[in-house]
Amino acid sequence: MRAQDRCIRPSPWAALRCASAALLPALLVLATFAALLLPVHEASARGESPPAAKGQFAEVAVAELPPEARRTLALIRTGGPFPYDRDGIVFNNREKLLPARERGWYHEYTVVTPGARNRGARRIVAARSGEFYYTDDHYASFRRIRE
Repeated sequence: MRAQDRCIRPSPWAALRCASAALLPALLVLATFAALLLPVHEASARGESPPAAKGQFAEVAVAELPPEARRTLALIRTGGPFPYDRDGIVFNNREKLLPARERGWYHEYTVVTPGARNRGARRIVAARSGEFYYTDDHYASFRRIRE
């Protein structure tokens, strides 16, 4: 018996197989939809803004930043001294999450991560125009710092 015939005239076990095969696409759509909503739910559960669409930025107030990020922001404004040699280097925006600008428009600074053996994943990126962006996931997402 061909596979198509089993679903047209199913035995009890074949009917179960046909039903589960028909449900699979619906379950995949549902799982995809849930995965898209998960970052929004996780962010709101932590009291954060959800991730924004490309070109739009969720915002974070200076007062809502971790204390280490507030210290880094103060160092940027006063010109240092910075704790890491790589602080102040040009940020190339390879991820293309920030607005496209010429090379040298953005500079990155490390936000100390307590307990990290290296620089950690947290950074503040400063734009020549005076805007600041915060990332705590090593450039996977940015939030514009609201003053």
